[in-house]
Amino acid sequence: MFTATVKTSSQFQIVDITKIVEDAVSKSGVTEGICLVSLPHATAGLIVGEYEPNLERDYLRFFSEFVPKSDYEHNSIDDNAEAHLKSAFFGSSKAFPVSGGKVLLGTWQSIMLCEFDGPRSRAIQVIVK
Repeated sequence: MFTATVKTSSQFQIVDITKIVEDAVSKSGVTEGICLVSLPHATAGLIVGEYEPNLERDYLRFFSEFVPKSDYEHNSIDDNAEAHLKSAFFGSSKAFPVSGGKVLLGTWQSIMLCEFDGPRSRAIQVIVK
């Protein structure tokens, strides 16, 4: 397993981690198989799509409108229920095919860490088999 750490700088942020995943696959030596990317966190998520500054703002806007700030019960403990709900919905792991020693992504696809409760240090775990 390969582990990397990304430090986010704001409460809500999108971080393109495609290069981290590609490097892990390259170092694994696996030429044909599966790559699992996992975030061991309850307030961050993974998405796959185009990474572009305008879309980054659109993603963040969509996330805040999809799960708005509210008086969720968990907020009486941590005041971050929205982050937990977003993470649970969008998920914290994704699997990708590996062929020719590379992660198979579409032309405009990137792998993105979504920070919902930062700033924090986030671990990215990559397993290639």
